[in-house]
Amino acid sequence: MSAFCTSSVFTCYLLLLLLLLLRTLHCSADSTTNSAAPRRRPPRQLSVDYYATSCRQLDQLVASVTAQQFKEAPVSGPATIRLFFHDCFVEGCDGSILLSSRPGSKEMAERDAQDNKDLAMEAFDVVKKAKALVESKCPGVVSCADILAIAARDFVHLAGGPYYQVKKGRWDGKISMASRVYSNLPHANSTIDELLNLFSSKGLTRDDLVVLSGAHTIGFAHCKHFVSRLYDYRGTRQPDPAIDSRLLKALKMSCPSFGGNDNVVAPFDVTTPFSFDNAYYQNLESKLGLLASDQALSLDTRTKPLVQALAKDKQKFFQAFSLAMDKMGSIGVKRGPRHGEKRKDCSMHMS
Repeated sequence: MSAFCTSSVFTCYLLLLLLLLLRTLHCSADSTTNSAAPRRRPPRQLSVDYYATSCRQLDQLVASVTAQQFKEAPVSGPATIRLFFHDCFVEGCDGSILLSSRPGSKEMAERDAQDNKDLAMEAFDVVKKAKALVESKCPGVVSCADILAIAARDFVHLAGGPYYQVKKGRWDGKISMASRVYSNLPHANSTIDELLNLFSSKGLTRDDLVVLSGAHTIGFAHCKHFVSRLYDYRGTRQPDPAIDSRLLKALKMSCPSFGGNDNVVAPFDVTTPFSFDNAYYQNLESKLGLLASDQALSLDTRTKPLVQALAKDKQKFFQAFSLAMDKMGSIGVKRGPRHGEKRKDCSMHMS
């Protein structure tokens, strides 16, 4: 005890009681302050029944458009799925890829970036038609971003793939810049390391990379994306050794090294190009991948085991693809008027 306490035991005990009382009051004040502090609301999550009361028939409305487009213009399927991928990887799944460049603006919109020039207009038409129909039934309620996500799912199913529930609640993003596109998209000559880094930056895993690449089970690519594999692979002036000789011969006939037709395309899946199945992975095992980035998945020890597993089991691929699409569909979603808008015309900002 201190000298003060030894002079008067009674006074000492009074002092200790006072100190304890002050400490108790201080703790109570802290507790009161903390409880009074505003609690952060957890971000509103996407949900399957987001429009259950505001636009109950949403899925059916979009389905009526996608079914018709699938019959009239089959390219709409792979084109819309690709459009959804390109939207999600740049700025998140917010419909920003649907915006047109503003007249007189120094910065072009995403859709006018060089890497998006090959996106088929049929995909934009699908969203435009679906949006018009939805607006006629549920005006000002459903975002373009949600319509794109639903349409992509529909086309997966229409082509023979899985039907999965699409979570909704996205708002349309206000930012669309062509300059942000290149560094946020995978490329035909990307290495596995580059692909893994890109997917990781989006919160996606190595398995997500392999599974989502399976979307290439339908669709086509222009010659410019793979012509270097045919004649000058990585500066060797030789074809890529990891390509089947029969496929190489066929592709060379369609895609000469110089002066070819820019509009010529080849299927990603050379065996069942119009069916959503697991033949894409079987093709990779047989050196029938179209893009270098596709074929690399079956050559790298980190991704090869899953390629082999999905090649053997279509249902395993379907289940994994459904989960991966749900995961990708949550990248960078916008919620609320502070960060987004609900566009009536998907190609134009609200203001």
